[in-house]
Amino acid sequence: MQTEKNRINVGHEIVIPENPVSHFLFSNTRSAWIWLVIRLYLGYEWLMAGWGKAFGAKRDNWTGENAGAAIQGFIKGALEKAEAGKDVSGWYASFLEDFVLPNAKLFSYLVAYGEVLVGLGLIVGLLTGIAAFFGGFMNAAFLFAGTVSSNPLLFILATWLVLAWKVAGWYGLDRWALPYLGTPWDRKAKA
Repeated sequence: MQTEKNRINVGHEIVIPENPVSHFLFSNTRSAWIWLVIRLYLGYEWLMAGWGKAFGAKRDNWTGENAGAAIQGFIKGALEKAEAGKDVSGWYASFLEDFVLPNAKLFSYLVAYGEVLVGLGLIVGLLTGIAAFFGGFMNAAFLFAGTVSSNPLLFILATWLVLAWKVAGWYGLDRWALPYLGTPWDRKAKA
């Protein structure tokens, strides 16, 4: 006999009870120290990468007088890889050539300041899931362009932080911001 507690079908929804490990990692604040370590590492990496581009030694080719020069060089390298049939898909090469390259200056600012904002968001633990999502999005863009480096590791860590969004910022500003801001789906339910 099936009880309400272990039912899998509830109306039109399939409800599968969460396993204890994922519950601990993604919903229990006792796991927040794990996410704090990952968050601080990832945030530091993003902040340092963006700081040099936005304010430091690399500024001239990213956000300074020659803004867009670094992006143009990066894209030309990716296009060469695509022509050689290595590491870069044809559809992504077309996107880079037809959309990003003509707007290199804009993308230069987006990358530089985006990296800084992702880094700051992760370090202070504010909107951690959103910051990690955009960090992972940039990692994916770099991977599609054929740049491996540390991008696979950073992408995996960002994905984990996105999954742990409820507790990843517990030792940070999310502890107060998330209850105050709420969630869009919660606000609709109360309306």
